[in-house]
Formats: sequence, C-alpha cells, structure tokens
Amino acid sequence: MKLIFVNNKNASKAKIFDFNSLAHIGIASVILGIPMSLGLFIGHKVTDLKWENLFQNTLVEMEVQIANQRDNVDAQKEELEDSLNAMTVKLAQLRYRIVRLDALGEELTNVAEIDQREFSFSQEPGLGGPNSLNTDRSVSNPINIDRYSEKFADLEHAVLGQETQLNVLKSVLADKYLRSEQTIAGKPVRRGWMSSDYGMRTDPFHGKRQWHAGVDFAGRKGDDIVSIGSGVITYSGVKSGYGLMVEITHNDGFVTRYAHNDKNVVELGSTVKKGQVIAKMGSSGRSTGPHVHLEVHKNGRTVDPSSYINRTIR
Repeated sequence: MKLIFVNNKNASKAKIFDFNSLAHIGIASVILGIPMSLGLFIGHKVTDLKWENLFQNTLVEMEVQIANQRDNVDAQKEELEDSLNAMTVKLAQLRYRIVRLDALGEELTNVAEIDQREFSFSQEPGLGGPNSLNTDRSVSNPINIDRYSEKFADLEHAVLGQETQLNVLKSVLADKYLRSEQTIAGKPVRRGWMSSDYGMRTDPFHGKRQWHAGVDFAGRKGDDIVSIGSGVITYSGVKSGYGLMVEITHNDGFVTRYAHNDKNVVELGSTVKKGQVIAKMGSSGRSTGPHVHLEVHKNGRTVDPSSYINRTIR
C-alpha cells in the first residue's frame, strides 16, 4: 500500500510513502483518525451544551409557573378565608336576631295573654324536604361552602318565620289595643271605693226611695278622675244637679258622665284616651262629700255601670 502527498505548487516534489508494513498502516490510521475524532468530540460537546441550556431554561420556566400558581392559590385561599369570616359573622348576627326575636315574642305573648300554643317562639320552626341523592359533596369540598349556604337558608327561614309570627302578634295586639281603647271598662278613679250602687236607693237628702242613674266612687278632694274609655269631650262645665261635669262620647253609642267635680281639666271637643285624667274629685252640685258620680248611657238610655267597671277585654 502506497500513500502519495502532492504539492500543489511543485508537483515534482510529491512524496510517496509505502505502507507495506503494519507499522505504516497504524501511522496512517492515527493521522487520519485524529481529525475525525476531534470533530466528533466537538460535535458531542456542542450537542450537550445545547441540551443543557434547553433543560435549564425549561427548569426556570417551570419554577416561574409554579411560583405564579402558588401566588394564585395563596390569593384564592386568602379571599376564601375572608369570605368564610364574613359568612361566620353574618351567621352570628342572624343567630343574635333570632334570640332577640324569641325573647321579644315570648314577652309580647305573655303581655297580650295569648295562648302559648298559638305563638310558640321557643319552639324550632318546622323544616323539611326530600333527602338529596348527592350526600357526598363535603368529601370533594373540604371547606364545604354548600353547608354554609344551607345554614344561611335555614337561619333566614327561621328569622322569616319569627318575623311573620311577630307581625301577626303585632296585628293581634293592635286590634286588642284598639278594642281596649274603644271599649269602656274599668274604674273612673285610681283610688277610692264604690259608695253607692246603680238603681233604687234611699236619697241622702230627703230619705225617700229614689232612682240613682249611676254609681258613686268616694275619695279625697283633688283625687284624679280618669276616663274609662277613649272618646271625644262633648260637654265640660256646670250642669244642674251634677255640678261640674265632663261628658265623653265613645263608639258604639256609648256616652259616659263624670259629675260633682272640683275642677275639669279637659275642654269641649278635645279627644281623650282611656285612663287619661279628665277632672279632679270634688263635691260640687247636689253632693254630700267628695266623690265622682259615674253614668253610662247606651243609645240614649242609662245602663248599670257595674258591668263595665268589672269588664274584661279579650
């Protein structure tokens, strides 16, 4: 085997190597293999560097994405915690409202003397509904927003029920109050005693039997005389036999008279409420001592005031 090296500038100076021996072959292999090995090494290094840069860039990008996701999760967690805190506060407020409504309802029921079975504020309101087929929502939702929503719905239902009961109770109380105000009942004095009944009696001046058209309540001069029902003052002044007198016109054809007063404190045409002071006790007119003479007229005729004095409003 021969290897010829030619000089481009001087072809006559070409060199010939004879590789007849194994040593010559080995030298040729080394000479030819060095450039090839060097090329492969350099190419391998370039490839490794390229993949290493790509891997590093990928890692950086993944770290950025993970950091962003962590920030998003933290933000959502914080927002959720704020929402849960707000919901907890609202739940507490709703429970407080229910407690107040219960207490107020019980008190109003007692004051109004209403059957507890009709307005039982201490009893839980009726709740119900079909069982849901999906009973495992809490497993996939650890925070269980649905449970909070259901609690809100239950509490709002309870508050609505209590408020409905209170509105009905207020209506009953208002109706009872109006009936109580418009219905004549009770005594015309805050202190004193009945000294003379309605009907036939012995007259204190001449001792003969004579009709007494009202009842008398004795007391001390200057004691308060109060109205036994709301109405309008249709007379306030002196009337023969009655002395100083106040007359009140009520609903349903009722008229009441309060006589022998020391002083009237209401004027003609004014309105009065039940229990309002209308005069001061005295002994004016045909009288033997401080007292108030009470008459009750129904459709123009006198009736026994005793049945109204002891009357109970229901």
